This record gives sequence, C-alpha cells and structure tokens, in this order.
Amino acid sequence: MKKNVFLCFVIFALNVVVAQEIPSVEWQIETALMAIPEDYKIGAHVYGYDVEGNFTTLQIGTNDYIALASDPSKDRFSTAAYHRSLEPFMARGRELKKEGKTFQEIFDIREAEVKSGKLEMPARATLCVFTGDVNETTKKIENGYVRYVIYIPYATGASTGLPTTPTPPGHAWLMDPGTHRAHIMISPPKG
Repeated sequence: MKKNVFLCFVIFALNVVVAQEIPSVEWQIETALMAIPEDYKIGAHVYGYDVEGNFTTLQIGTNDYIALASDPSKDRFSTAAYHRSLEPFMARGRELKKEGKTFQEIFDIREAEVKSGKLEMPARATLCVFTGDVNETTKKIENGYVRYVIYIPYATGASTGLPTTPTPPGHAWLMDPGTHRAHIMISPPKG
C-alpha cells in the first residue's frame, strides 16, 4: 500500500513539474509567430502544447500559414512556420515520429509514399525556422534568426544551378537533391 501511495505521489509530482515547464498559450503563440513572414502573421494557424505537453492546436488559422511553437521538451528554442500545402507532409512526419521511427525511417517512408502518390507533396512551398535564446528573466527571445527552406521536390543541382553542399551563411544551396525532400536552404549570418 505504501509503495502505491508513493508511486502515485511521484507520478503526481512529475505531472506538476511537466505542467510548470509548459509555457503559456499566449507566449507559445507569440513566439511561434516569430517564424512567419510579416504578411502572414495575422490569421496563421498555430500548433503548440497543452499543460500536459500534448501537441495541440492553440489558434485556428484563416490564412495559408501554419506555425509550430517551440517544443518544451527540447533544450534549444526553435519555432517553425510553413505554407499550408506542406501540412500533409509535416503531419505524416509527426505521426511517424510519434510511432518511434528514426529520422532515416521517416525519410524513407515519406519518400516511398510521395513517389506512390499516397502522400501529397507540393511542387514548391516555404518553411521558415526561427531560432534564438530565451532570456530566463524576461522570457524574451534574444539572438534570433530565421533560416529559410524552399521545398522543390526532386530538384537537383543540375536542374537548379545550385550547389549541393553547405555554403557560407546568406548563400543558397540545395539539400537532399533528387529526393522528395529536396529544398533550397538559406541560413542568414547570425548576429
């Protein structure tokens, strides 16, 4: 009996700690919107985390952008936003990750599903990733910067004229060439 009571207390205490580490809905929405281009901030759909840490909708969108709040279970603050046409691709990745699949397994499954037509992948779409440091006192984001990703499935260096190896910050290059995940990367200089 004592073990059961102790176990229940530990589970309760862990749930309280987890709940305290989840930022407010307002803060999650405000910081998730930092990844979205200014033209699309108003009316964006926002996903984030409830008090138990479950992935959920925080704000219903009315435009073509979807934003993801920073995952509170990660050490580094990072939000992302993407065009609505990427949602089937992104949702499938989240689903496979939840099933415990590795990055490579997710890549291979989505590659096969896009090729077979089971998974829709737009001809081109934008993803923006906003990264920064959370000031623990003010809760403001400092040293923030946006990395731009433009998905163009099955593009190659030859079809785009872009290098396929990382370039200096501010220069574009093509990552994952020849695959469903081919995308132009543009990482601005920090600071």
